[in-house]
Amino acid sequence: MRQYQPDLTPPWKKPKPVPEVPADPGLVVEEPGTGFCGAVIRCEAGTVTLEDRFGKHRVFPLEPRGFLLEGKVVTLVRPSGAAPVRPARTASGSVAVPGARARVARAGRIYVEGRHDAELVERVWGDDLRIEGVVVEYLEGIDDLPAIVSDFAPGPDARLGVLVDHLVPGTKESRIAESVTSEHALVVGHPYIDIWEAVKPSSVGIAAWPRVPHGQDWKTGVCRALGWPENTGAAWQHILSHVHSYKDLEPELLGRVEELIDFVTTAE
Repeated sequence: MRQYQPDLTPPWKKPKPVPEVPADPGLVVEEPGTGFCGAVIRCEAGTVTLEDRFGKHRVFPLEPRGFLLEGKVVTLVRPSGAAPVRPARTASGSVAVPGARARVARAGRIYVEGRHDAELVERVWGDDLRIEGVVVEYLEGIDDLPAIVSDFAPGPDARLGVLVDHLVPGTKESRIAESVTSEHALVVGHPYIDIWEAVKPSSVGIAAWPRVPHGQDWKTGVCRALGWPENTGAAWQHILSHVHSYKDLEPELLGRVEELIDFVTTAE
């Protein structure tokens, strides 16, 4: 009798084999059905747990051809003998993506008031911003902010976020911020006189930021009160050298920067 193969599917209709990849902790993959992208933090019998850059967890079944790795379909398999560990983190607390290339810069931007602000944002959120393709630029003050926003011409595909120092009710800064009315621009701020104050005093090794009498240059006054040389550039480098992660910054700044990143990177 003639023998037949049990699988009569023509070869051209059979799915191509895909690589099997161990679900090692820290591996970043995407679940295509939901679009959820995150790092592996746990792999148990039949399931894998992913954590995204915001700390959100999702559990998915370990199904064949169930994930994308660098845009290519793979089958995740349980690693042999690997104990679950937390993935590496960036300075902002996000899940690190080893070997990730910087994304081509978006049309959207984040503006901050000065160079010190930009350096602090880069120190803590630099890795995240490069992956998201967000460029941070600094202004020399915000007196001309309405004109600056108008020149930028923010739109649905080019959102603009602005971080303002000392944004508290009744101040000049609050009145300027309120004059920006574009729905594609977001102006937020922290309550501190200068970005220096957004660094926790304990991180710098001081009890508190000094109170500087009204009318004095705030940064110079801080240097005098703390007994530092009156070189604000050198003082800032000293402060910045003590910032290692988001844990060294005040929550009032952390929340605002995360809000701006979300705003600029969220498509309408």
